[in-house]
Amino acid sequence: QVQLVESGGGLVQPGGSLRLSCAASGRAVSSENVQWYRQAPGKGRELVAVIGHLGTTIYGDFVKGRSTISRDNATNKVHLQINNLKPEDTAIYYCKHNKYWGQGTQITVSS
Repeated sequence: QVQLVESGGGLVQPGGSLRLSCAASGRAVSSENVQWYRQAPGKGRELVAVIGHLGTTIYGDFVKGRSTISRDNATNKVHLQINNLKPEDTAIYYCKHNKYWGQGTQITVSS
């Protein structure tokens, strides 16, 4: 059984940084793409970043230049670092691997 557990969210002031983690069990995160999505209140889910099984990365325009997705094969985790957080980054952040989703972790950006 595959499980994904996100962590690292929280309340942060504008301009701050957070590092989200997605811990996988039951399947190696290096086996195929892992994606981070987010969903803000009243909005649809949007793709934040992707890391491919060969390490290729893709970012949504709204985080490009201030975000880094990385993978740690030893711990079977995928991390998402977001810097210079903005109020519009407030959302629940989910990781997805194959057909599996985590439960999400909340980021709230507010002064």
